[in-house]
Amino acid sequence: MTTHDQEVNSRISKFYQLTIPERLKILRDRGFISAEQQREMNSGKCALRPDDADKIVENVVGVFSLPFGIGLNFLVNKKEYIVPMVVEEPSIIAAVSSAAKLVRSAGGFRSESSDPVLIGQVQVVDVDHPVKAKNAILQRKNEILNLANNTHPNMVARGGGAKDLEVILHQAVSRFGDIVVVHLFVDTRDAMGANLVNSMCENVASLIERITGGKVFLRILSNFADQSVVKTECVIPLDLLSGKGYAGEQVREGIIMANHFAAVDVYRATTHNKGIMNGIDAVAIATGNDWRAIEAGVHAYAARGDSYSSLTNWFKDDKGNLVGKIELPLKVGTVGAPLQSNPAVKVVHQMMQIQSAKELAEVMGAVGLAQNFAALRALVTEGIQRGHMSLHARTVTVAAGTPEHLFDEVVDRLIESGTIKVWKAKEITTKLQAQGTIPKYEKLTDQSKKEIASGNGKVILIGEHAVVYGSHAIAAPVPFAIQAKVEDAGDGVQILIPRWGVEENLIKGAEHKYSIYKSLDMLLNKLELRDRDMKITVFPHVPRAMGMGASAALAVAIVRALSEHFKLGLNDGQVNKWAYESEKIVHGTPSGIDNTMATYGRFILYRRGNPPLLCNLKVVEPLPIVIGLSGIEGITLQMVRNVRQAWEKDKLLYEKIFNQIDELALQAVDAIQKNDLEKLGYLMNINQGLLNALQVSCWELEELAEIARKNGALGAKLTGGGGGGAVIALCPTKAEQVADAIKKAGYQAIITEIG
Repeated sequence: MTTHDQEVNSRISKFYQLTIPERLKILRDRGFISAEQQREMNSGKCALRPDDADKIVENVVGVFSLPFGIGLNFLVNKKEYIVPMVVEEPSIIAAVSSAAKLVRSAGGFRSESSDPVLIGQVQVVDVDHPVKAKNAILQRKNEILNLANNTHPNMVARGGGAKDLEVILHQAVSRFGDIVVVHLFVDTRDAMGANLVNSMCENVASLIERITGGKVFLRILSNFADQSVVKTECVIPLDLLSGKGYAGEQVREGIIMANHFAAVDVYRATTHNKGIMNGIDAVAIATGNDWRAIEAGVHAYAARGDSYSSLTNWFKDDKGNLVGKIELPLKVGTVGAPLQSNPAVKVVHQMMQIQSAKELAEVMGAVGLAQNFAALRALVTEGIQRGHMSLHARTVTVAAGTPEHLFDEVVDRLIESGTIKVWKAKEITTKLQAQGTIPKYEKLTDQSKKEIASGNGKVILIGEHAVVYGSHAIAAPVPFAIQAKVEDAGDGVQILIPRWGVEENLIKGAEHKYSIYKSLDMLLNKLELRDRDMKITVFPHVPRAMGMGASAALAVAIVRALSEHFKLGLNDGQVNKWAYESEKIVHGTPSGIDNTMATYGRFILYRRGNPPLLCNLKVVEPLPIVIGLSGIEGITLQMVRNVRQAWEKDKLLYEKIFNQIDELALQAVDAIQKNDLEKLGYLMNINQGLLNALQVSCWELEELAEIARKNGALGAKLTGGGGGGAVIALCPTKAEQVADAIKKAGYQAIITEIG
């Protein structure tokens, strides 16, 4: 793999925001897994089955599962890695990925390791002359090593095997007398080596008895693998440490001081090293290694001096950079029956693209150092709890046994309550269940509008994309929205969106990578609120990037929440104006329809202009629709840009298409007002064909539309920017049938009404 290819493969932007199928597709596309492994992981077939587990351990009654995630951004010895991690604790994978990304910008980790040597112990008792026995053993060392290697000639052929021995004397401190211990140093190559070393110890026992005149008692490996040591370091410049209101020097000194605390205090060192093992254990489990043996050896290594101490050392170099080093024993394997018995381990090894156990150990050393850096940085800046509220709330909601259809709503209300406890999650769940089943995206009621600032979601029945070029479009509000509230808080501006995994401190003057932060920064500056401390909490009941106006609804909800909290007195026209400015950041050249719908929430015929045309449409009866969610995020900015580029190349052709869409919209007005649903559905189908011609559809959207029509929908088309997102299906009689068919095909479906 070339350096360029590695660079392309290693950084996966917004990976945490994707669905599981989308993540697996990216891993397949970038060569980390095969197409077959993608299907197996997506279906769960690569997980250990009870029948297979019954062949591995005793008394099997089932299989216990843990989350399997990916640590990203690792650059170790100038090679790119994604790191599979199996762990149940929230925030570990996110923290290690963030730390690896920062260290990557500084040149990555440098890691080295000694040969993968494991120690086997042969205990000899009832020895009359221990010192004489020790000398005799050393004199016949080669004979003992040759006998040990005869046990595993294949290992010797691969460059491994018993390499050396030493003799340890333990003078009598009890009734058992003196003890002579022979240590065999065995290079196990890519195997974990426990059984191999044990059998070597067994094989040389009789010879050692003859040499010493004593009796061999225990013959077993030691998990204190201090001959197989990994050393990893990183160097981080001050400019990469600054942020979240803290200067780089302040963060550096805080990390050094926190590490010193762990170096001198056993109570702190225990928690400090546990944090390191959060990462290392997760990789050990994912790769099929004995994490208990690793833990035992690592903690023994930490206690080898006068007292138990830190495994890491953080200090300042001559240039003022923060330097971190970790040293610990890591004896791991990449081959052998224990690893190969679990089908998921095979997938993990392919993902990591490692060539040896030595390489795996060096990557694990980098993971441990990254985890330690992430924990220390959090402790000396915003604190270990802040930044993980959303993840903690989700874990608590799972523990409360909340049903899937209530899950996101319970998470939102749990965070809003400020009491993130299992009992509170159960209380909220019980209350929602007593109210009856609610859809995944809660309906927006008149009462909720009064209680909390909100922005409406929407669908477009006819006219997206053409509306940017002056054509008419018909849009309708959906009965769910994005809601927001603003509270006083310290430490600048905090934004929390639990359902979207957003939990961020907005740093003043920082260059923001994501449009959501750029937009919020603009709003705060324009409203002259940038210097105020606040916490903005958002409750999104509109699916994100699904063509339903989530970005505009978010802007409207936040502007209204800011207006209410800071008593700005903004009217709907002003709210709409600022939401439009936000949409320009998010979508480039918006038509204005999304922010208008988010602000006013009316069923309208819309045409761009200054001022725009807004005609309220009268609906005889609410129109039953099914919304099919593709699960593929549609990037409206990119779709709008693609259409514009195509229009610039052939304006005559594209303007003909826009005019046809405009005519469809005007005919649809008449159909809606006469409640002629058959004609409306027919017009929607034609509109979908024209949108396909504009190249803003995709096969998932085409499949959803076809499923809907085959199962009774009068019409079906994409809504919004396309390239992913959602399809709306007009279903006056067979909504349940259409929704069920969409779900059976692996998509999500929402039954609702508009108008």
